[in-house]
Amino acid sequence: MSMPRAANAPMTAPQEKSAQESTARTGPATLDASEVAQFAKLSEEWWDENGPFRPLHRLNPTRLTYIRDRICAQFGRDPKSPPCLEGLGVLDIGCGGGLVSEPLARLGATVTGIDPGATTIAAAKAHSEGAGLSISYEATTAEAVAEQGRRFDVVLLLEVVEHVPDVPAFLARLEPLVADGGLMILSTLNRTLKSYALAIVGAEYVLRWVPAGTHQWDRFMTPDELKAALTAAGLKSIDVTGMTYDPLADDWRISRDTDVNYFMTAMRSTV
Repeated sequence: MSMPRAANAPMTAPQEKSAQESTARTGPATLDASEVAQFAKLSEEWWDENGPFRPLHRLNPTRLTYIRDRICAQFGRDPKSPPCLEGLGVLDIGCGGGLVSEPLARLGATVTGIDPGATTIAAAKAHSEGAGLSISYEATTAEAVAEQGRRFDVVLLLEVVEHVPDVPAFLARLEPLVADGGLMILSTLNRTLKSYALAIVGAEYVLRWVPAGTHQWDRFMTPDELKAALTAAGLKSIDVTGMTYDPLADDWRISRDTDVNYFMTAMRSTV
């Protein structure tokens, strides 16, 4: 069975009630304050590999491999060279405790991690400083960063869009963040009967990987729907790849199966 996005939801979804002010500023279409509050209490447990974020720690190597390889392919880098992302600016939206931001910084990227949860950002800062890494963490929203006119070579939206009420509007507001020739890399859940069985019933009620009610199945997007939303925002989808979970090995793998979890990479044209 493929482990659903439910294992990731509390890790990268917005994190805190204080973000209600951001909701008022950016509008209900782009940020769900109820989910911010739902996961705030877990902010101090991000780096406990045997704690509530254990599924994400198991997932991380696979998604980092995908992210690294897509970036290297786009910018002509050797993925086997440790500083392969040197000189590239990466924005990790919904960064949580920094489980993706830190490895990318170790690969040489200049990383900015944002999350509306102040306690989550504090936890991320403390951990990165303890690890001797220079990462810019900010308690803010993606919309606020876009309004500042900032641009990045790579924008990450990992397990975020399934928590957004209006994805086309959200992506349209975030498109200016992507530099010419840059990438937006997303991971999310497909809206299929299989994903309902695994991501909702299996992960929330049977395995209890995440609290019941973490996901709303009607917010899941098919790859075609996500591709259309990206196209409307001015970004061209250049890759769709599945990700599946092997329960016997307790491991994640890149796959052609997009029925439940999948990645999508989109590019902003240089023209």
